[in-house]
Formats: sequence, structure tokens, C-alpha cells
Amino acid sequence: MTPRGWAVLTLGGLVLALLVASIVLVPWSRPPAPRADQVAALGELPVDQVAHAREFRSALRPGAYGALVAGLLVALLLGLTPLGARLVELAGRPFGGHWTARAVLGGLAVVLLADLLTLPFAAWRQSVLTRYGLSTHGWSGWAVDLLKSYAVSAVIGAIALLGFYTVTRLAPRWWWAFGAAGAAGLVVLLSFVLPVLVEPVFNRFTPMEQGPLRTELMAMAARDGVPVRDVLVADASRRTKAVNAYVSGLGPTRRVVVYDTLLREATPAEVTSVVAHELGHAKDRDVWTGTLTGALGAALAVVALYLLGSWGPLLRLAGVDSVAEPRAFPLLIALVAVAGLVAAPAQALISRRVEARADAHALALTGDPATFEAMQRRLAGVNLADPDPPRWEYLWSASHPSTVERMAAARAYAREAGR
Repeated sequence: MTPRGWAVLTLGGLVLALLVASIVLVPWSRPPAPRADQVAALGELPVDQVAHAREFRSALRPGAYGALVAGLLVALLLGLTPLGARLVELAGRPFGGHWTARAVLGGLAVVLLADLLTLPFAAWRQSVLTRYGLSTHGWSGWAVDLLKSYAVSAVIGAIALLGFYTVTRLAPRWWWAFGAAGAAGLVVLLSFVLPVLVEPVFNRFTPMEQGPLRTELMAMAARDGVPVRDVLVADASRRTKAVNAYVSGLGPTRRVVVYDTLLREATPAEVTSVVAHELGHAKDRDVWTGTLTGALGAALAVVALYLLGSWGPLLRLAGVDSVAEPRAFPLLIALVAVAGLVAAPAQALISRRVEARADAHALALTGDPATFEAMQRRLAGVNLADPDPPRWEYLWSASHPSTVERMAAARAYAREAGR
């Protein structure tokens, strides 16, 4: 069988593996959240709070969707015309056009150009956050964080680009197989490394100070049978007033992180409810699930790019001879951008199902639906969340159930539990 035949077979196997993993690991059924309860919950929220949140979200939309459209157009312009290939050549010219210069510097130049062209939309977002009082970051702090983000992306991108194009040169007929394995391995590696090495670049993390709240949280984790390395507090208040918490890392790097803003804004019982939600993610191995599906998706993408990239019309549009050469990197970016756009609703749906399961875990673990509902009200108020967003936007991009859905789920749980 030819390498292309093996690639087709591998692609089918990866698609099947991803489908099986999604069916088995993703909670496709969700706790009840009757629409009648959602409407009742919405009616109980302060009218001015709901109006203010919707005004804020409306102000964000032009920048958000403008960035999406601009990023896609830039990717298509560079990838489906010879412009991208010429940019890669130009970046490598000071180094004699050596393939490593084209691969690393050319690839980073393509990404940087796209970032710079969408930078005005990022500034738009920051101006809206500042105007509505959600950002505590000055423009200088925002710029520093932006530069940090570029630097981290450049390091990771340079390693990935050098590794990828080294493989294409050493194994010109089978690079897709080694590339798929490498992409999957990189996803797994980053799941371990990002919490330890990258997150501290943007926030300072300190162990939650000893006291009744920490004691309760650690006891709850032990009662839940979830091994948690630590409960950390992030100094999020230096850039935002938003409240949040999350679980990150795998195995020995797993930790629950709460924003210092959450500790200031919420009651201890509400903080406990939020952490119970995060323990649900750890209990159900959601980080592992995300890592596994991400690794399979990355491997699948490499194989699909190999197969699609050998299509003559695409290569002629991009002005390249092979998808495996550094000059074709803009074409790969264009294909990935289109795939990401198509996959966005499915990714959002999976995320909402996972988050709804974590909500159900929090309700069962604390047995306190009233506090859970109160916390959802607080989250919506402080974070200026639209409690019942437009349906099209919800289906397209919402990573969590809406505020009224979560409140309705708490009410349904209370009725079922007789509370």
C-alpha cells in the first residue's frame, strides 16, 4: 500500500477513535433545566443588571466578530494566494533562504502578521472592558501581557515549526505519520507543562491561606475522593474585576485555582460551591478527556492536511509545489482556520455538556442548591454576563450553560431532592 493509502486508512481510524472517545467520555445527556424555570429565573434578576449586561455584550460583539472575520480573511489571503509563500521567502532571505530560517522565521512572520492585523480588534475589546469597569488593567499593563503572549506563542511555535519541518525533510513520504504522532504528543505535553511554566507568566499564584475556608475546601476534596495538589489563589484583580475559578494540570500538576476577586466578592459558601464545580471536572477527568480528544484531533488534522494538501488546485493557488515545504505554511494556516470555524459549534456543545455535568456534581456534593443559584446570580452580575443570550450566539460559541440554565438546574435539583 502507498503512503497515501496508509494515510487514508489512518485518517479513518483517527476519525473512528475520536467519535468513540466523544461518545464514551462526553456527557451527552444533561441535568434537567426546564425552560419555565429559566424564564422565572430571568424575571427575578434585576432589570437594570440584565440591561447593563446585554449592553456590554453588544458593545463587545463588533470587535469579537470583526477579529474573527479579519483573521479568517488574512489567513485565506496568505494561504490561497502566493503572498504567503513570498512572505516566508522574504523572512528566510537574510539567512540565505535556508530551510530552517524559512520554517521558523517564515512561519512566525505569517502568524505575527495575522496578529498585528487583528490587533485593533483586541484594543477595541480592551477599551470596552475598561469603559464598563470590568478591566483594572491600564494600557501599559495590557501591552505587557500582549507581548508576553506573543513571546510564549513564539517559543512554542518555533519548537513546533522546527520539529515539523525537520520531520518533513527526514521522512518526505511518511512525514504525516511522524507529524501526527508528534502533534498528539505535544498536546499531552502542554497539558502538563502549561500550568507549571506558562500560567505563572501571566499571574502570581499563592497557596490559599490557612483558615476555615481552606480547611473546608481540602476536606471537601478528600470527601469527594479527588486528589488535589493544592488550592491556589491567582492575583487576577490586577487586570480584572471578573470572578472565576478553574482546575488545570494532570496528575501531579493538578490544582484548583480561584481568583482573588472571587474571594473578595463571594461568601465562603459560594466559594465552596464554585470549587465543588471544579472538583467535578477533576472527578470526571475532564482535563484528561480534553487532552485525549485534543491529541486525537491534532493527529487527525495533520493527516487530513497531508491528504488535502496534495490536491493540485490548492497548491497552485498557494504558489507552492508541496504542502510539506515551509513556503506552504500559510496554506496550512488557512486550512486550519476554516476547519476551526466549522468545528466551533461542536466544540462549544461539548464544553457546555461537560460544564453542566460539573454543575450537577457541585449540587450533589454540597447539597446546597440555594447557594449554587445565588453564586450564579453573583457571577452574572460581576462578570456582566448576559443571563439568557441570543440563541444563535449561544449555539455558536457558548462554552458554558447560560446563567438562567444553571439557575433552573439548581431549582430542578432542589425539587427532586425535596429541598
